[in-house]
Amino acid sequence: MGQQTLEQQQQLPQSPSHAQQDVQDDAVTEFDLDRLGRQRPAVFSSTLEEVMFCGSILISMLMSEYFVSGFNIILPGLAGALDIPKESQTWPSSVFSLVTGSFLLPFGRLADMYGAYFIFTGGLAWMCIWCLIGGFSQNYQMLIVTRALAGLGPAAFLPTGLMLLGTTYRPGPRKNLVFSLYSAFAPLGFFIGIILGGVTGEYLSWRWWFFIGTIILFVTGLMAYLTIPNDRHQAVAARGGAKMDYLGLFTIVPAIILITFAITTGGSASSGWRTPYIPITFVIGMLFLGAAIYIEGWVAEQPLLPRDLFAAKYMKRFTLSLFFAYGVFGIFLFYASLHIEAFMGASTLQTATWFAPMAGGGIVLATIGGFTLHKLPGRVLLMISGCGCLASVLLFALIPDHANYWAFVFPAMLGATIGVDITYLVSNVFITTNVPSHRQGTAGALINSLVFIGISFFLGLADLAVAESEGAFDGENHRVAFWLAVACAACSLLLFCLVDPGKAESELTLEERMEAGLGPKKEPTASGSESSNPAPESE
Repeated sequence: MGQQTLEQQQQLPQSPSHAQQDVQDDAVTEFDLDRLGRQRPAVFSSTLEEVMFCGSILISMLMSEYFVSGFNIILPGLAGALDIPKESQTWPSSVFSLVTGSFLLPFGRLADMYGAYFIFTGGLAWMCIWCLIGGFSQNYQMLIVTRALAGLGPAAFLPTGLMLLGTTYRPGPRKNLVFSLYSAFAPLGFFIGIILGGVTGEYLSWRWWFFIGTIILFVTGLMAYLTIPNDRHQAVAARGGAKMDYLGLFTIVPAIILITFAITTGGSASSGWRTPYIPITFVIGMLFLGAAIYIEGWVAEQPLLPRDLFAAKYMKRFTLSLFFAYGVFGIFLFYASLHIEAFMGASTLQTATWFAPMAGGGIVLATIGGFTLHKLPGRVLLMISGCGCLASVLLFALIPDHANYWAFVFPAMLGATIGVDITYLVSNVFITTNVPSHRQGTAGALINSLVFIGISFFLGLADLAVAESEGAFDGENHRVAFWLAVACAACSLLLFCLVDPGKAESELTLEERMEAGLGPKKEPTASGSESSNPAPESE
């Protein structure tokens, strides 16, 4: 995606260097790109091995959503059992995502340095242990600690999962299908987490929600251990002396944690943003952010977010559009479930079933996308995604009291799954295709950071907007959040119109293009022309 097709490559103008032209011709004619883009990667000895490999990565995505969505369902019963004070009930829920989003970039760099195998399997094992311990929590302090430590697991296996898929599958229909399934497992995990949270809370115990998740994580880790190739030596050979950016680590992580905490907590604090610790936390976080920007831009030799990660054409505006899109999705998930329960009178299990179109739609989109993604222009897909995202929150902004499910909620759910699934699919394929193999871990961290930080940031803004609106949180006040989401969705759609990632066709990998002297597509310069540098910037 975002690169020239085989036919376009064959029509390249003559280079002044005949030797370079010969290399280009050889690179184009050496491969049957369409066949290579459809066949099973040579690293797998059998279809079963490939299925288990993909299954471990897909289920890891599912479990990261399971431990976010289901926890909100079991929280009321859990709060009573562990005697959690009302003012502390948001921490066990939010600390998991906060830790995950804050440590994605450091783990992405570790994967680029030492390979994805140990980071991915280690992340699954780590999360499995702490989720098991969390199921035996005796007080809410223990629960908060176990949830925070468990959040390091997804921070490790989410970017490395994308790294493994991006480096294993070359551009083409097979990669599109795998990434389509990967995107679909996010809403599927969200739905399963809600359903099992409701079932265990209703008929078993909240502890069983942790134990069931632990069992699934153990099986997933076993599949990963048996099928994922050990890529440590390849990573060490490719990284060219890459090392951890400790200055960036000790400024970026505190900045994300403190700023996100202030924004997400400001609306629910006793006196809002007038509560002393909220502005203090925010100001300290902004100071860390300023230091991080200075260090990453002018001091660090190998920054956690290297400049060449954004060298591909449209990458900068694409990341900004994704930040808005995922923020809209976060507002939708929280306030839609709140509206369904509080203003439409649905029970917990009924609310979960009303979210079923998101899971079913994700599976359908995965099936369709895997077979059609290479035939449809990326800009069209993004515009469809943006329209679905806009429709989902606009319907809830306009929904009347005691509205009909089929008239408002059902189409909103379909719009939400169209918005998030297509966006996540296109972004995964585009970014992993346009980033070299030694940057795949960082690319995976960037993608997931946009998800976690975007959701937390805009949900915090929505909470603040609702809290600052007149009156208590009832009646029409929650619509303030939906109208904020409408504005953000419109911004995302506008930015999507300015991004053209191309088609996800079978083509040369970035390394093959570099070897042939073709170079990656670059971001347009201020004059509107593309940079002619044949290679991305090196650290």
